[in-house]
Amino acid sequence: MSAAHYFDLDLQEGGVALLTLNQPERMNTMAPDFFPALRDAVQRLHDDGQARVLVIASTGKHFSAGMALQTFAGQGGLLDTSDARARLSFQDSLRRLMACFTVLDEARFPVICAVQGGCIGGAFDLAAACDIRLCSADAFFSIQETTIGMAADLGILQRLQGLIPAGMARQMAYTGERLGAERALQLGLVNAVAPDAAALLEQALALARQIALKSPLAIAGSKLALNHARDHGVAASLQQMSLLQSALFDTGEMGRAIMAWQAKREDAGFEALKPVAPLPQG
Repeated sequence: MSAAHYFDLDLQEGGVALLTLNQPERMNTMAPDFFPALRDAVQRLHDDGQARVLVIASTGKHFSAGMALQTFAGQGGLLDTSDARARLSFQDSLRRLMACFTVLDEARFPVICAVQGGCIGGAFDLAAACDIRLCSADAFFSIQETTIGMAADLGILQRLQGLIPAGMARQMAYTGERLGAERALQLGLVNAVAPDAAALLEQALALARQIALKSPLAIAGSKLALNHARDHGVAASLQQMSLLQSALFDTGEMGRAIMAWQAKREDAGFEALKPVAPLPQG
């Protein structure tokens, strides 16, 4: 299937990109080719430089029910662990699947995930890789893999303990229980709870537009610093910050921001980031 079978992608005015999962009749489940489609779409936004924020939203009752169950029955070589050679290949295949969500974490723009209804299994892995999560009042989150006899393997076990208390993350992983919207807000998994899906999307886009008005250079630098600090100690992160700031510090960018702030103008007219130059073709 093409990406259009799984989601719609729209780059709106002001640099806000909206990616909307569009298979509500299938509860927006993720077949194997969903993963590279998502990866490639996000990578194109990253490389192009025009997107300043990405909002991931959905359609229908649920955000996503995660990996399509038929995937586990019909993927032969992809899931083959019958001998040592097969297991070695399986590891590479799994790392490539993981990378399809890691691209959200590594994108040079913030990613906001707007969750309505169920965010289950692989969809929770996706949401955890985003910068910010918002949800509707009927939302719930579940590490469903435990229920079908496997450990979750696309990043949720590695990221969730950094988002909510470790004991609660372990409880969710061990039991497969649902975490409702209000409890998710209390634990800090989501930043806000909207009354319904329409209000949720409105709130997510409003937040995205607020971020998109800031210097994309400052936002990209902040994300790099925050991600490094999350994964390293304070001393190493301060060292990285000194190198990062020497690369990003731009008095012209600051002057533009200060002038707009003093004039009480929301839009300072910042330039988009430069595109990432493609590798030469042989």
